[in-house]
Amino acid sequence: MGTRRKPAPPSRARIAIVTTAAAGSALFASAGGAQAEPKADLATVKAQVDELNEQAEAATEKYNKFKEDQQRLQKEATQLQDQVAAAQEKMGGLKERLSAVAADQYRTGNVDPSVALMLSADPDNYLRRASAQDIAASSQSDLLRLLQDQQRRLDQRRAEASTVLAQLDQADRALAAEKKQVQSRLAEATRLLNTLSAADRAKVNAQDSRSSRDSARETYTGPASGRAAAAVQFAYAQLGKPYEWGATGPGTFDCSGLTGAAWRAAGVSLPRVSQDQWNAGQRIAKSNLQPGDLVFFYSDLHHVGIYIGGGKMIHAPRTGKNIEITPIEYMPYVGAVRP
Repeated sequence: MGTRRKPAPPSRARIAIVTTAAAGSALFASAGGAQAEPKADLATVKAQVDELNEQAEAATEKYNKFKEDQQRLQKEATQLQDQVAAAQEKMGGLKERLSAVAADQYRTGNVDPSVALMLSADPDNYLRRASAQDIAASSQSDLLRLLQDQQRRLDQRRAEASTVLAQLDQADRALAAEKKQVQSRLAEATRLLNTLSAADRAKVNAQDSRSSRDSARETYTGPASGRAAAAVQFAYAQLGKPYEWGATGPGTFDCSGLTGAAWRAAGVSLPRVSQDQWNAGQRIAKSNLQPGDLVFFYSDLHHVGIYIGGGKMIHAPRTGKNIEITPIEYMPYVGAVRP
């Protein structure tokens, strides 16, 4: 029986060829898998975009609230700073009067004891000592009391201004953070829409445009009267105008910006944001809705529209859409308020 020879080990060149071939097969398989991935589904992407837009609108109402707080605090801070400046000016005048009294008496060599005390002590200490020496009724003491009272007011205004400025700084940061949230969600919605084919994007845009065009042709002929009629007629006049977050008109609106502007046209001032508008009138049962009533949606009340009758409302829906008429069942209904 002959001796079997061991097979020669594979050469380095053969190993390289086999390895390269395996890598190539894996690469083609990966490429084939990537090509096989389904394109973005229209219904899925639209649902995700709608959800992001709802999140953006909820963030918009928070942004509006922070902006309202910021404006209020800025006004308050300005007023307090003006008061501080006025108090400082008055303090300067009082000190000049006291200095004049002291200088005059020093020149005559007949310095009144109360003035001597005034020049050598702080206001609180002076008044205590002056009272003990029975000279607190002098004109100098009266002047110093006035100075002391003005100093207290100045200190109080400074403290109030400092507190308000700190709150304003906090409101500024909150406003910037909420603005970033809105922009982030809207950017993600745009990114998702861009994953659709051109044909599917056209379908989405066509749906929104058709809704806006149909709404813009309508006019109000209903039974509302008085202020409610004025609010509804204003809302009808805005149909077809673009939604813009943070806007209160006249060319663009967000949801609470529109309702606030409509009732302002009727002579009624509403709070800026939807959550505060919820507390701006009488609560109305759904069965008793009348044109002009404010209708609210979602558990956090981040969306509001104006009821126009027949189960419909006018509202500013979201970024990318225009003010339109839609059934109130279009969104999760919470309740209604009559301003």
